Amino acid sequence: MTARPAGLARLRRRGFVLEYASMAWMVAEAAVAITAGVLASSIALTGFGLDSVIEFFAATIVVWQLRGEGQDRETRAVRLIGVTFFALAAYLTIESVHDLVTHARPGGSIPGLAVTAAALIVMPVLAIAKRRTGQALGSRTLIADSAETAFCAYTSAATLAGVGLNAVLGWWWADPLAALVIAGLAVKEGLEAWHDDD
Repeated sequence: MTARPAGLARLRRRGFVLEYASMAWMVAEAAVAITAGVLASSIALTGFGLDSVIEFFAATIVVWQLRGEGQDRETRAVRLIGVTFFALAAYLTIESVHDLVTHARPGGSIPGLAVTAAALIVMPVLAIAKRRTGQALGSRTLIADSAETAFCAYTSAATLAGVGLNAVLGWWWADPLAALVIAGLAVKEGLEAWHDDD
């Protein structure tokens, strides 16, 4: 009987470590991606950076939820994570359509390419660790956050493709198109967060 609470305490500590590691990574990722996106006028990079801000927000929600107990607290946490996806999707859709209509041409960005490539390595590892820990703890909030972390890997792939095609082939439209792909994925993840909550 005593081993179970000890095991839960260990899993909870692992959850905190994973979330604090995510928060540290997201601060660096957001700073590089948003700065690079603004300098290159890249909506895909800026959107990727904003997704990092949302991921940071989601990690703080998980930390808040792990510090307390109760179904109501977890329900609020999962729904807040879902709302962050919808907010990102709305922003990216508006800005991407604007860039496509006005033929806005983003510049190249080596720091942007570097941070998105690094995220393709870091994010899947964090997502798998969060999902396993969340399943072992029975924490819907940590599982929902693992989906958001995995989503960050998808957004990094889409961003890398859009920024890379623009830089290598001069396909200016690939950047806002990548941002629209990210927006679509964000809506899907937001709906899944609300569905899982129900």
